[in-house]
Amino acid sequence: MLKAKKLLHPPEGGFSFENCTRNTELEGNLQKVGFNPPKPKKTGTTIAGAIFKDGVILGADTRATDDMVVAAKNCIKIHHIASNIYCCGAGVAADADITMNLISSNIQLHSLSTGRQPRVATVNRMLKQMLFRYQGHIGLSVIVGGVDCTGSHLYAVYPHGSTDTLPFASMGSGSGAAMAILEDQYKPNMEEEEAKQLVREAILAGIFCDLGSGSNVDLCVITKNKAEFLRAFDCPSKKGEKKGVYRYKPGTTAVLSESVTHLKAELVEEAVQRMDTE
Repeated sequence: MLKAKKLLHPPEGGFSFENCTRNTELEGNLQKVGFNPPKPKKTGTTIAGAIFKDGVILGADTRATDDMVVAAKNCIKIHHIASNIYCCGAGVAADADITMNLISSNIQLHSLSTGRQPRVATVNRMLKQMLFRYQGHIGLSVIVGGVDCTGSHLYAVYPHGSTDTLPFASMGSGSGAAMAILEDQYKPNMEEEEAKQLVREAILAGIFCDLGSGSNVDLCVITKNKAEFLRAFDCPSKKGEKKGVYRYKPGTTAVLSESVTHLKAELVEEAVQRMDTE
């Protein structure tokens, strides 16, 4: 009877962290026998956003890294939440994708139930409550930007659930270089083209000053009437072209000596198995 109850119990929603206790015990057992547990891998990203005269502009690089390995050169880090709200994600790519899909679904259901356009503050509240609930186990930093009936808004949401409300923001491993550009050149009530160039320069600073950021610059311009996603707005790291032929003729490097050693090998047994293709 108890077994039947367990099978009929519906699965709980949200993220599952059942393996956290197991991982802690494994780390302790590894240290007892003289082995060091694996270290957390470094993630890299540069995301930024700024409020201008008519709306909000979000920007991000397109390099996805796994420690010191470039896993993807042209990934999308600006996520669609609603027609008037977008988010930039920095941190673990899987956590970003799942979290953004979940928030997008919830905000659409909220909009359908209320019959009104979603507000940026609602998305900010959903994100901060979810991240605080998991106490930093979801490795995600978010910049939320959008325009609603109350105006233009920009929020920075940190992995433990704390938030900032600023006219400009940057997050990720390249956030220091991006923030230097934003603090130096930002002005209130900027025109759209000027604000686009500012966010572009901020992302470029992260690309050139941070090894975890790179490839292209993506922008998203959100105004009261529309949202425009500018894919590959700038491509600063284009692959170079070879200017000459780098092939050497045979005999360019002299062979000083040569020796050949013959190995005696004997075939002991050979078996051929036929694969079943039916």
